[in-house]
This record gives sequence, structure tokens and C-alpha cells, in this order.
Amino acid sequence: MTSSPDAAHREQVCTALRELLDLLAQDAPAEQFARPAAAARAAGAGAAQLAAVDEATQTALRVRRTLNQHQRREAELTALFDTAGDLAALRDLDAVLRAIVHRAKLLLRTDVAYLSLNDPEAGDTYMRVTDGSVSAAFQNLRLGMGEGLGGLVAQTARPYATGDYEVDPRFQHTAPIDSAVLEEGLHAILGVPLRQGTHIIGVLYAADRTARAFTPDEGALLSSLADHAAIAIDSARRMEETRAALVDLNAASQTIRAHSEALRRAEDAHDRLTDLVLRGGDFTEVATAIGALLSGGTLIHDADGTELARVGDEGAEPRRPPAKAVAASRASGRAVPLDGTWVCAVLAGPELLGSIALTGRADLSEADRRLFERAGVVTALLLLLRRSAAEAEDRVRGELLGDLLSLSGTPGRLTSRARRLDVDLALPHSVFVAHSDTAARQLLLSSAARAARTHHGLSGPHHDHVALVIPADDTGSRARALAAELSQAAGAPVTVGAAGPAIGPEALSLAHAEALRCLSALRALGHAGQGAALPDLGFLGVLLGDDTNLDSYVRRTLGPVLDYDTRRGTELIHTLRAYFACGMSQSKAKDSLHVHVNTVVQRLDRIGHLLGADWQSPERALEIQLALRLHVYTGVTTSS
Repeated sequence: MTSSPDAAHREQVCTALRELLDLLAQDAPAEQFARPAAAARAAGAGAAQLAAVDEATQTALRVRRTLNQHQRREAELTALFDTAGDLAALRDLDAVLRAIVHRAKLLLRTDVAYLSLNDPEAGDTYMRVTDGSVSAAFQNLRLGMGEGLGGLVAQTARPYATGDYEVDPRFQHTAPIDSAVLEEGLHAILGVPLRQGTHIIGVLYAADRTARAFTPDEGALLSSLADHAAIAIDSARRMEETRAALVDLNAASQTIRAHSEALRRAEDAHDRLTDLVLRGGDFTEVATAIGALLSGGTLIHDADGTELARVGDEGAEPRRPPAKAVAASRASGRAVPLDGTWVCAVLAGPELLGSIALTGRADLSEADRRLFERAGVVTALLLLLRRSAAEAEDRVRGELLGDLLSLSGTPGRLTSRARRLDVDLALPHSVFVAHSDTAARQLLLSSAARAARTHHGLSGPHHDHVALVIPADDTGSRARALAAELSQAAGAPVTVGAAGPAIGPEALSLAHAEALRCLSALRALGHAGQGAALPDLGFLGVLLGDDTNLDSYVRRTLGPVLDYDTRRGTELIHTLRAYFACGMSQSKAKDSLHVHVNTVVQRLDRIGHLLGADWQSPERALEIQLALRLHVYTGVTTSS
């Protein structure tokens, strides 16, 4: 019996899916993932089957990219852990520097990595350690201050990167340097300074023999390794000073022992803190460890001043880190005191990642001060790791948000993807669209992502705005709170239009369109920095809304007066109609109502008490007149 064409096509799809899984298991190159689709196309598969195979191919490629990212992150963490272990067991400075250079080459996946140290007497910087170099001239190169890329980094204390050094006009090219670089075959070079306090002692480099651009993350990782290298050099030099003091100064034995104990304590503390970070410890655990080591309260903040952890000072009100002290620490590279609190800027190279504050210690010995500064290096590692993880998660959530609001995919598949991110679309969610004319877009995106994580929702860029999907029943109240939260975080007015609650992908996509109209209305009305849903905009919301609830509008506008008439048997609604029909004239209204003018005045006073003192302002009066006309149409009575 011959199988049907549909069965044959389904078999082709199954065969393609199995081949894609095999390619994933084999970690095959990306170009091989096109083979199953080509084979299905050659076998005459139908359009639906080809679409299914193409979609599966894209999914397999995304999975392959994710697996590669995880493998790269695992390699980076392993290398950083090994580096921390070398520092804790420091014996041979050259061996540690070779290990750091080798790990820089592995972490950044470059052809060559090398490290140069400054020579204050000669006034230049010389090559100390290389990995991957094949040129003797390059390995023995010396660079004058300001010469080439390395000399410029050593002179300015700033990182520099070039995609192709040979043709880059920013650097002072010299014959010896250009000849050595040409002999080594280098094109792309990244160099970061080695800092020891306020002094620059050398430069750490990563380089490729092909032209390419280095990413900010690669710069941050190389800067972190440079900080470790500077610590190794500092520790080694101090150990040498200690040994020399033991030989030359017997009378200073007590001081030397104290110094050695401080070094041991610093190494133990660094090892303990690094191990804590690499084992997945959070900011509170790190703050607890720092406070225990230095016998004080500890506060950790991110670069925006948001408090991440507080230990030993729990009863105090949340406070931002002192900007002046953070700036001074960042400039000097040392922890600085301010009003009985020690502050250390947390840096990755020149980038400010956050700060640590130590309370309850008016004075710190030099050893404790350095220990505190080492804690800043470890905290920088934790912040970098957490930022990388958060950025990856935010990208996944942002992609889901975009597909959800655009309905790119079946509702069932979108719901399944959301469930894997702990977002249940079967529950009511509201859609919020945020916009700011002055806030930095990246800052607004990061603030929205933080708010979404706090409320267990989604956020990300969508077209020209920042969108959020958050569980919310009272959409208007949540919009107002979100506008205030984002405005404070972004440091500029952020306007938020909202719609919902809605259940399911299709309803949320429609709610997004309504939220956009609400945002446009808020901006047109000049309500920058405020948040609202369409029902909060009065009659304008009635005009713009898809699901117009006239009864609800009448109740919100005239409810107190309707209830009063029902309870007391009065005719305040009738009086309102007559008053507006007569052009808001009390004398004409009393003729229309056939009552004394004092009765009209008393009724209008009562109406003002029920609706608010501004009920006759042009905006309120327009809404009330619209509600009066709709009342005739809807027949709304009382809330009961």
C-alpha cells in the first residue's frame, strides 16, 4: 500500500527535526543547520512542512547560541576562579603574571595577550610577559610614554582599543613599535591600565592578528583581570619588602609580623570573598562577610545609587551613597573616609559599577583599608556576573514581550514561552507604555526592567517606546505608581499610558494598542510624568476606548448626585440640566425650574459639595454636560 503525500511530508519533517537534534548534540557548525531544510525542499515538501522545518532550524540555532554562551561563561568563571586561587597561594610573581596573561588570552579568545610594566627610571614601559607571541623583537619591545597604544594607555591611565592598529591615526607611530607589531602580525589591540592606588604600573593587552572590534564586555573583563594582576604585583612587592625588613631590621620584627598577619588576613579575606562570589553568593552574603571581616556595618549600592544590601545598619532609613565620597574614591582608586563612614568605589577599569560603605569604623588601619579595597574588587566581579546574567534574561524577556505584543506566533506557544519565564498569561495582566522626552533611553530601559522583575512581569523596547506587561487589577493606580517609580529612577519625567487588565496574548496585543492611544492622549494634554488608563481620562477616554463603558463613565462623573437624589427624593440632576441649558445662569434656571432663585443657589451649593469645588471649571463642566446627555441614553440610577 502506497503512503499518502501528507504522510511522506510528515516523515520528511520528522527526519529534518531528528537531524537538527543530532547537529545540536554534535555541536556542529552553524552553516550545517541549513542542510535539513535544503533536503526537505529537494524532496518536494509542502509549504507548511518547509515553514515548520525553517522554524525548527531557527530554534535550533538559538539553542546552539545559548549553549555556546553558557560554555563561554563557564570558561570565564573557571578562569576567574583559578586566578583567585593563584592570588591566594601567591609565591612567584612571574608565574602568576604568566597565568593572568594566559587567562586573558583564553577569556577574550585572542591570538596574543601580553603585559608591560612601567620603568620610572627610564621613563618608558617594557614588555614583561607574553602569551602567543612569536616575534623576539616584539617580546623585547620598549615603548616611550605616549608612544603607540600601550604607551598612550600607560601615560593617560585610560583603556584604548583599535580594530586595526597599523592604520589607526590616533596613536603616535614609531619605527620600532610599528616594525615589531608588523613582525608579530597584530591588527586588533585592546589595552587597559594596571592600577596600584593612584599610580599606573603597567598595561595588560589582548590582541588579534585579524582586524576586528572589541566589545565593552571584553574591556570590562580585561580590566577585572588587570585589577587582579595589580593586586598580585602589590602583594609580591610587599612580601619582598617584608623579607628584606626581616634580614636588615631585627628590631622591627614585631612590625613585620603584624604586616605579615595583615597580608595573610587580606589573602584569606580575598579568597573567602572570591569563593563566596563564585559559589553564587548574593549581595547580602558578601556584605555580611565584609562586615564580619572589618567589624562594621556594610551597605552596597549599584551605580545608580540603588541599595543592594545592608548589614549591621538595618534600622536606619535607606540612603543613597555620598556622591562626593564615591567620586573621590573613584578618582584616587582608594577607599576614603567621610563623616565616620568609609566609602570605596566599585570599579571595572574606569567604569563605575557601584560603591561599598563601611559604617561604625571611624578609623581604619592601612591593612584594613586595603582589605576593604580588595572587597571592592570582589564586589565588582559579583556585579559584572550579575549584570551579564540580568542582561541575558532581559533579552529573552524582551524578545517574548515583542512577540507577545505583535502576536508573532500562536497564542499557545506564546503562553508556553511565558510560563517558562514564570509569567502566567492566564492571569489578568495590564499593558503599560512608557515614554520620556529627556531621559536616556538605556536608563529608562534598565529602570523598566527592574520594575518588571520586581512585579514578576515583562519589559523591553517595542517600536519607539518602552513597554511593560505586569500583573495588575487596578490598571490606573498601577500606571500612576509606575510613572512615579520610573521618573525617579530615570531622573526625568516619564509618562505611562496603560490598558487592561487582559488575559491571553490576543487580548494583551489589543490592550497594547489602547495603551498607546492613552499615552498619546496624556502627551497631547500636557500630562508629562503622569500615568493613567483611558477610563482615568474622563470623556477623552470614552472617545478613545475600544470597549466604551458609558454606564461606568456616567457613574464616575455623576454618581454622588444620582445617589443623593435617590436617597433624598431631590431633583439635583434635573437642576443641573436646566442650569447648563440656560448657559449656567441662575436667574434663567429658576424661571425654567419655576422655583425661587435661592432654591437654585441652594441646590447648586449642594451639587458643588457632592462633585467638588471645581465642578464649574471648563474641563469639569464639559465632562458633566456629556455625562448628563449620556445619562438620558443609559438610564443609570444609583450605585445599588
